[in-house]
Amino acid sequence: MHSKNAVGGGKTPSRTNSRAAPSSCTDEEQHKKLQQHYRPRCSRFQIATAATKARDFVLVGLTVVFLQAVNVETRAPDHYYGREIGNFNSFGHGVKGRVFAVDESTLFVKGFAYDGSAPDAFFWVGNSPRPTPDGYIIPYPEEYTGRDPPVLGKHENSDIILKLPMGKRLRDIRWLSVWCRRFTVNFGQILIEPGLDVPKPRVLPEFKRLAHGLRSSNISILDAKTFYIPNLHYDGAGPDAYFWVGNGSEPNIMGIKVPNEIGSLEPLRGYQGEDIEIQLPGNLTMYDIDWLAVWCVEYRHNFGHVHIPKDLDIPPALGQTKIATTSSTTPTFIAHGTTAKSKSVNCKELLRAKLNVMWEIVGDYVEIELIGRIQEDQYMAFGISGRNGHPQMIGADVVVAFYDRKQQRFRAEDYYLSALAQCDGKQGVCPDERIGGKNDVVLISGDRSHGVTRIKYRRLLQTNEAVNDQPYPTNRQISVIAAIGPLNSQYEANAHFRQDVTVDDIQINFSSRNDHSCTDALDSFRDTGGPEPWPTRVIIGGKTISVKIGPTGGKRGYTPITGHPSWGIAWYLNDLLIPELYVERGQTYMFVVEGGDDSTQPAKYHPFYITDSSEGGYGQLTDAQRRRETIFAGVEYDRDGYPTPIAAGRYCEWKHRTVDKSEEIETFEEYKKTLYLSCDDPDGQPAFLNWTVTDDTPDLVYYQCYTHRNLGWKIHVVNAGETGKINGSHGLFVVSSRSIAQLVLAVCISVFVASVRRLQF
Repeated sequence: MHSKNAVGGGKTPSRTNSRAAPSSCTDEEQHKKLQQHYRPRCSRFQIATAATKARDFVLVGLTVVFLQAVNVETRAPDHYYGREIGNFNSFGHGVKGRVFAVDESTLFVKGFAYDGSAPDAFFWVGNSPRPTPDGYIIPYPEEYTGRDPPVLGKHENSDIILKLPMGKRLRDIRWLSVWCRRFTVNFGQILIEPGLDVPKPRVLPEFKRLAHGLRSSNISILDAKTFYIPNLHYDGAGPDAYFWVGNGSEPNIMGIKVPNEIGSLEPLRGYQGEDIEIQLPGNLTMYDIDWLAVWCVEYRHNFGHVHIPKDLDIPPALGQTKIATTSSTTPTFIAHGTTAKSKSVNCKELLRAKLNVMWEIVGDYVEIELIGRIQEDQYMAFGISGRNGHPQMIGADVVVAFYDRKQQRFRAEDYYLSALAQCDGKQGVCPDERIGGKNDVVLISGDRSHGVTRIKYRRLLQTNEAVNDQPYPTNRQISVIAAIGPLNSQYEANAHFRQDVTVDDIQINFSSRNDHSCTDALDSFRDTGGPEPWPTRVIIGGKTISVKIGPTGGKRGYTPITGHPSWGIAWYLNDLLIPELYVERGQTYMFVVEGGDDSTQPAKYHPFYITDSSEGGYGQLTDAQRRRETIFAGVEYDRDGYPTPIAAGRYCEWKHRTVDKSEEIETFEEYKKTLYLSCDDPDGQPAFLNWTVTDDTPDLVYYQCYTHRNLGWKIHVVNAGETGKINGSHGLFVVSSRSIAQLVLAVCISVFVASVRRLQF
């Protein structure tokens, strides 16, 4: 239906012409052979002249290709805006426009018109049969200042992108309206049919592995111009290598450079497992190309590539995809052995021998410098307490500062703490940007030397986010909090240890001068190391396993055992802290789960599932990230392919009788005596998850939490009959058949008692 030219058009030079002379050699031996081939026929002058002509021919051809690239004929439909839904039905104020579904969460309105005269009009969506006051606003523009979205202004033939808020998808709404909230009047609407088939990103294979250690996970096409390349590895040793696109069955010299993830056309650096996004230049789209490669221009060598299919049904490129860059408009410094002086003369110790803060008010901003004795995989957090007069985490407005090793830069992120739980996109310890707010922090500088990290940033004394941000007062003292803790794989704050958080009420007057109570430079202290971790526990032979929540065991438990940061809670299987479970292929196992089934309380909602991810947290992942994970049990999918966890049950948690004494106790058995079991609902029931281990299950999988990362650990999968050989061979704790029988009896009694109580009621 659509014709297809080489990228940039033009003819590929014929093989006869390409043999004129070796203008650029790919291999020294091949070069010598070509020289020998031509020497009997040509003088040196003739060879040089032929080579020059050949080079000129290639350069002219490439120039023509490049000039024609901007007008390349595309296989995409003309004026492609996504799946057309229809036109607005206008009821007043001149509302009109064609509406398209761009992707699962984005609408595009072509030629939108509205007279702008209503006092309180917005784009309005909902899931009732017709527009009602029970809908909600789609802010336009998406970025705005002030607490409330701006009222819709006048438009004449505008093209508008609308992003659904709060993680909503088109499947969650049934109409789009221009609605006056004050007078509950509908000025125009369009109904959205259930089951609308919207364009979706396309998953491709990984890069073909040919040279220089190039590899990746499965690559995704996010929209008509954007590639998402996860887990990219490349040694960076190619002298003139670039991302490269073009036409034909295999990568060739008639290609076009694609800027890297920061928009640069410099030769590619090395990558070590990074997730990046790149965008096609100019007018090029995915419909114009046959492959994406990493290509060395100087030596005309393909390091690896992936083919682009012809049957694409992907979102259009209308600017809705925000490419993630690692560049910064503010200077960041990674200076070893030198430390920039701060102008501030205020300094207060937050954590003894670990964390200090310096500050100064500059105009409408407060400039803050955190100085911490932390590791490179840790963060420093500082901000205003959730309750004045107390060091309260919930309700706190903090900044989390750290060094991002993937992006090789310092970062400072605005956080709001609505609950003592991992961020689930709505509640928890969340970056403002994940819950609909903005990062109001501007990084000024960063430095790490002699084991001490210094990060300086600024933010407005009074921001425009009344919900997520607290104002910094200039006329009084205010309580502040601080903490040091581990970063997770997404470079977000994980739970800290109890000794690494402020426990006293520390107050600061940010307008003060010469308030200097710091006594230590921090770099004179050395970490003496932590206590010995507890040995790993093992469960072998049991087919009924209880699953509850409990503490991580501090520096003896989850983190030293797994190597992953913890959130402060972890799975207890058969009342053991993250034991390694052995299962046999062909056998069925029942998990009795009590992880909490109230999704409105993220700190007590932990659906259990089995996966190939060592971290879990499937519910937090993007669609592209989910495609990289395989789930074996605990999740069901609806007809549209959307996942729902199925194993949660009532909430039962092993809790400390007093405080965490893990550092003082050398064995887990003794530590367990300091805990007690608390279940929220005595009449509640556990969830039962049955898992039949198939023959193709990998040798190693993991039990995890669907809503939070890093709660579980390993499941070893062996062939039938092999667990008997393992039993007792490790010298580790093994659950006996008697323990299993006691567990089954306890579960039966629990269910029976709950049933009797309901009957009596």
